[in-house]
Amino acid sequence: MHKPAETTHPIHDILTHRWSPRAFANTPVEPEKLLALFEAARWSASGGNSQPWAFIVVAQSDADSFEKLVDTTMGFNKVWAKNAPVLVLAVAKPGRPGTPVGKWSYYDVGQAVAHLSVQASALGLYVHQMAGFDGEKARALFSLPADTEPMTLFAIGYYGNADELPEELRTRELQPRTRKPLTEFVFGPHWDVPLQLAQTETDLI
Repeated sequence: MHKPAETTHPIHDILTHRWSPRAFANTPVEPEKLLALFEAARWSASGGNSQPWAFIVVAQSDADSFEKLVDTTMGFNKVWAKNAPVLVLAVAKPGRPGTPVGKWSYYDVGQAVAHLSVQASALGLYVHQMAGFDGEKARALFSLPADTEPMTLFAIGYYGNADELPEELRTRELQPRTRKPLTEFVFGPHWDVPLQLAQTETDLI
């Protein structure tokens, strides 16, 4: 299934076709592709090159760990996440030894996962990130160090069949993708005043 973004300005096809489905096929992700995703995360931007991220990767083939990780999810996530072939816990680490996890760690982890999701799109894979999970359960499950913080849980896999989802989730899966217009979040030198760029000759034609 393809749900390309309806953009007002042209962007790269990989970004146009990146989206977050809930219907995943029961198809294992090839090891070389999976490692390519984390290679992309490895080379994302990082403040001071601190690279304050870690990823715990659990595949369905590890049935016990996978079931326990699915059990940390909440709400509708528990319904569909169990079908993804791979689940990953993204963890924020201190940027420097002896310092607490802070906003730059969170920012960098987000960048790393964004790079990973774009690489997934380039390889025909899909990523769905979840805030709806119990971080403390996940911490205990994987014995995370006290100075780290579970940030997000995400599924990786190939697209499956939306008809296999419960009705409410199927409706969400099939509805058009939407985003706020640029005027709501891209401002010029004054807050809440949309950016105004000089027109080019092409604009005047």
